[in-house]
Amino acid sequence: MAAAAAASYSSTSWRVRPGLSPFRSPLQPHPHGRVQLQRIAIFATRIRMATPSAAMQSSSTRHRLEAVNHDHETMPERLAVVTGGNRGIGLEVCRQLALQGVTVILTARDEKRGKDAVESLCHESNLSNIIFHQLDILDDNSRASLARYIDSRFGKLDILVNNAGVGGVAVDQDGLRALNIDPRVWLSGKAVNLIQSVIVQTYDEAVKCLNTNYYGLKWITEALLPLLKQSSSGSRIVNTTSLRSELKMPNEKLRDELRNVDIWDEARIEAMLNEFLGDLKNERLEEAGWPTMLPAYSMSKTVVNLYTRILAKRHPGMRINCVHPGFVNTEINWNTGIIPPEEGARGAVKAALLPQDGPTGCYFDQTELGEAW
Repeated sequence: MAAAAAASYSSTSWRVRPGLSPFRSPLQPHPHGRVQLQRIAIFATRIRMATPSAAMQSSSTRHRLEAVNHDHETMPERLAVVTGGNRGIGLEVCRQLALQGVTVILTARDEKRGKDAVESLCHESNLSNIIFHQLDILDDNSRASLARYIDSRFGKLDILVNNAGVGGVAVDQDGLRALNIDPRVWLSGKAVNLIQSVIVQTYDEAVKCLNTNYYGLKWITEALLPLLKQSSSGSRIVNTTSLRSELKMPNEKLRDELRNVDIWDEARIEAMLNEFLGDLKNERLEEAGWPTMLPAYSMSKTVVNLYTRILAKRHPGMRINCVHPGFVNTEINWNTGIIPPEEGARGAVKAALLPQDGPTGCYFDQTELGEAW
């Protein structure tokens, strides 16, 4: 069956098969699902700076004129946006970039958590170059609001770190901790049989995972690309990924095709994800040759790696890379990791500060350049 399934993934077979539900956008959840996206009020604030007057807020042109006359803090040499910046790896990326003199816009869906994170960083590390702006990467208005804010205040963006993500499964966390799985077993992918009793991959959680980890990343990147193109110091895009799932893809035909970036674009990626969701819904993941260890998460990071290479080829003047931070102890892996967030952030920071002649379209395993595709 595996050989037959592999044969079905030819370069001409990437259409959504009849009878399968197409991939649903964040605003169209599965009718039986529990995924609900909350729209959070848009908010932006600048730490240790006066709030702009109402007159300034009412005119984007005047915003830009005011920005030209601001001091070096408002017109920074390098400006970065970090998604999912209020905790874990994202929080540490913000701290470490700010310590390198980069002005950082820390973003988070939750306004209070984002503001608290900025205040904590400023207090603990004596930093004044971190800004908070609310961002829900799945919300059109929220993405547009951030882009308008950056355009009116700074007119450019130098660094984008796409860190926001979700695990994509329903978990019995107490049961998972009781299993006390060796980290080496996690990293080898051999924990798949051990976790079946405590981790469940549902269709709705898979949709949420793919929306957040891939589509949300893609949409915020597209929203900020015009500003990244205005960078005078050479723009950088860093996409947080995981272990190279595509190298362990059971489907050999698909695994070989994933190595060839020239045959891929966003439409073909979407068709592949539709195919994956259809097989998940029909309980034929193993038969069709998809990953079975955290399947939606694995697929989301597989396409993040692929999208990174597509972007790098499309924008050769930028340095665009994906970074696996290591098995970091954060909420996304239910605090089973063995690396502290401070260490896990180093790879993303290194990729964000690459020189103009640095690598692009590459995979970093923490701070080291990984295996080529």
